[in-house]
Amino acid sequence: MSETSDILATAAAWREAGEEVAIATVTQTWGSSPRPAGSQLAVTRSGRMAGSVSGGCIEGAVADAAMTTLDSGVPALLDFGITDERAWEVGLACGGKLKVFVERLA
Repeated sequence: MSETSDILATAAAWREAGEEVAIATVTQTWGSSPRPAGSQLAVTRSGRMAGSVSGGCIEGAVADAAMTTLDSGVPALLDFGITDERAWEVGLACGGKLKVFVERLA
């Protein structure tokens, strides 16, 4: 079983158990990005997380966006990179860029 299918299986089990779940997926990368496109992170309303979209440097910002998506039901496309002021705030000083799509698991 691949890492992505493991994360999706975990997210599905959490959803079956009654948790609200959001899935974040790296959609694009440029330069020295921490994780490749297709990497995923599952986040529950209660704060559980499985997987990774950044190897740790932006996970907190993505988890916050996941909570916003759980509240609103509106998906989000997040953009992180060295030229983005937020990149320094969340620690992406490696020179890479990435886009992460966050959606609620129905």
